[in-house]
Amino acid sequence: MSATGADSAGTEEGSVRAGRRTVRIHRPRKVLFPGSARSTDGGRTDGGRADVTKADLVEYYRSVARHMLPELRGRPLMLERHPDGLDGPRFMQKNIPGNYPDWARRAEMAKKGGTVTHPVCDDTATLVFLADQASVTFHRWLSRADRPDHPDRLVFDLDPARDDFGPVRAAALLLRELLDELALPASAMTTGSKGLHVIVRLDRRTAFDEVRAFAMDVARVLAARDPDRLTTEQRTDARAGRLYLDVQRNAYAQTAVAPYSVRPKEGAPVATPISWDQVKDPAVTARRWTVTDVLEQARTCPWSDVPARGRSLAPARRRLDALL
Repeated sequence: MSATGADSAGTEEGSVRAGRRTVRIHRPRKVLFPGSARSTDGGRTDGGRADVTKADLVEYYRSVARHMLPELRGRPLMLERHPDGLDGPRFMQKNIPGNYPDWARRAEMAKKGGTVTHPVCDDTATLVFLADQASVTFHRWLSRADRPDHPDRLVFDLDPARDDFGPVRAAALLLRELLDELALPASAMTTGSKGLHVIVRLDRRTAFDEVRAFAMDVARVLAARDPDRLTTEQRTDARAGRLYLDVQRNAYAQTAVAPYSVRPKEGAPVATPISWDQVKDPAVTARRWTVTDVLEQARTCPWSDVPARGRSLAPARRRLDALL
């Protein structure tokens, strides 16, 4: 980052080159993720974890852009912003920021009683600009703006009752077996929080209502195979400590955390694509990767064995009906 100076009131600015554009960075030294016990030697903390500043967040997103942008392009976004860091207020923003640049894409999407103009992140400069807005986490639609009623992603959110990744790992492997029976290739992603997302790529021929109904039926079949550990109960008090198979994100205007998004938690963990071999690895947890080491994981291309082309749900629906 190249600083452009600071005025007498302490207002800092810097700039970052992102593709063909130079994006201004405001308050680059602002601490967004405090270290566990700040010391006086440059912000280093006991345990070896440093503060994560606005400049660090911007540099992370600039560096991960080539891996993240294919998962963002063309999709309306909801931004989770923390302008004063984790200790300050959180803003969930759908409408574009007031100072949104003319060169950044936007999408006007229908809602009940009107429209919402969402940001769309198609390039590195936009990703850097949104990081400068303290957009810590990017939540993406499961459809693209040009065909918003027809998703190209189906997401199963495996939500454990406690912060324990063992049940998540077991549920993910059972779900993969079921999806294999349905001839649907699937990818796995840690959420950076407690759970894991299992993602199926679709061909955009099926509307949301049908996709969601399909996902609900898959969840019911899976829960019936292991009723002591899995549930589709939406009410927390009815789950009795079982892992919740959440399919509620599969609907128009609903969002799921985007791959390589930073989560607003201690240590800046990242929602990270992983291979199925890594799902089996006891060392892997929902917060295994952070902004400091996730690039190494990204370079392994953990989803390279999953076909890029989305599948039709019609054959899978016929197979699933035979199991109901």
